[in-house]
Amino acid sequence: MAGSSQKAAVLTSRDEDFPRWYQDVLNKAELADNGPVRGTMVIRPYAYALWEHMQTAVDARIKAAGAENVYLPLLIPQSYLEREAEHVDGFSPELAVVTHAGGKDLTEPAVVRPTSETVFGELMAKWIQSHRDLPMRLNQWANVVRWEMRPRIFLRTSEFLWQEGHTAHATRDEARTFARRIHLDVYRDFLHNMLAIPVLVGVKTEREKFAGAMSTMTCEAMMGDGKALQMATSHELGQNFAKAFDISYTDSAGQSQICWTTSWGSSTRMIGGLIMAHGDDHGLRLPPRVAPVQVVVIAVKNDDRTVTAASVLTDSLVTAGVRARLDARTDQGFGRRATEWELKGVPLRVEVGPRDLDHGESTVVRRDTRQRFTVGRDSTVTAIHELLDEIHTAMFAAAGDRLGQRTIDVDTLDAAVDASSTGFARIPWRVLGEHGERQLNAHAVTVRCLQTVDGALPDGETPEELMAIVGRSY
Repeated sequence: MAGSSQKAAVLTSRDEDFPRWYQDVLNKAELADNGPVRGTMVIRPYAYALWEHMQTAVDARIKAAGAENVYLPLLIPQSYLEREAEHVDGFSPELAVVTHAGGKDLTEPAVVRPTSETVFGELMAKWIQSHRDLPMRLNQWANVVRWEMRPRIFLRTSEFLWQEGHTAHATRDEARTFARRIHLDVYRDFLHNMLAIPVLVGVKTEREKFAGAMSTMTCEAMMGDGKALQMATSHELGQNFAKAFDISYTDSAGQSQICWTTSWGSSTRMIGGLIMAHGDDHGLRLPPRVAPVQVVVIAVKNDDRTVTAASVLTDSLVTAGVRARLDARTDQGFGRRATEWELKGVPLRVEVGPRDLDHGESTVVRRDTRQRFTVGRDSTVTAIHELLDEIHTAMFAAAGDRLGQRTIDVDTLDAAVDASSTGFARIPWRVLGEHGERQLNAHAVTVRCLQTVDGALPDGETPEELMAIVGRSY
């Protein structure tokens, strides 16, 4: 078996200082850097490759649901936002406004898009005339700007990447059904089956819902430190935006009707969630289905036989559809290289050295468990395919165990606050209520979502029948 002593990656321990650990991983795994304007970020190649895999998977699910991609302008007339008062009030502190361009003051200020509800509303009003134009289901991948006072890369930055979908329907039931489909079949499915992150699905309280929406659905994940991170949201906008922008259609009887609309989005925040949900004191741990590099093959020694064998194995893996990379940097120490790939969270490492070749074996190391074992060289490719699926399943189960173990049922507000110091609390909404929610907020604790008693997305239940998921959040 090939091997060498490895230096541990110099990272702050998660238990010692979780925020510092997160920053260490961003820097040392070469994921991102601060941008030149405070609050902005630079996404480095490794993290952007991760984002591309995530984007591709989400985009495929969105298209399968029937939506089509468009692109809308970055600049929005300020008057557009003012036409939906509740919406602009929700975003006012975060707006970046352009007042001067082309060497002169603008006749009307332009807002750098914080979201595109208002532009979609204006265009849908123009494009929808008849019931035959419905449903209209659109999505865009873009950047948005929300001026952030307390930035943290991938979690809260003044500019970030996301997708935002918008639809218009003839009835409330159609709109509601589609928003729920996006939430469960796109977002929850992606988070579970690609990112290996179990999430709690539920609805936001009136205090927490999206400005201007009738109802907001959310996917809430637990991070490694027990805090919550909102991973994606879907909104029933009712007829609020449709009335403000006159999104109407002529029905089959020739009568004018107001549309029912939805919006939904996910962002590069999911990268931050991926880091914090799965990472350990040795760095990233990436689920195989989105990892930019699924397998790294390391040539241990600088001799032609070893490098050639490692190269042949890498080619075989690539031919078999595995995202594999050869590391033949034999001028660098093996331990340093192994530690680098461990820090970057590559799911599997295959070590090829003279002793492995002599015994007809490959040494394989799992990143999720750090387990080392040997497999026959002739069966390496088959074994790796099986291991990649096994790793995803194991990572999802481990995250699910943490979520289950650190979610506590309580029946008082004080107990909910105490439980939120290490994870989530579940408390009946009829016990908590809006008054209790305000008291929680005073302790920096929020209601992450409301669920049914059996943990499902509510479907017609009254708030008094629901359970509140309570926790501290990013």
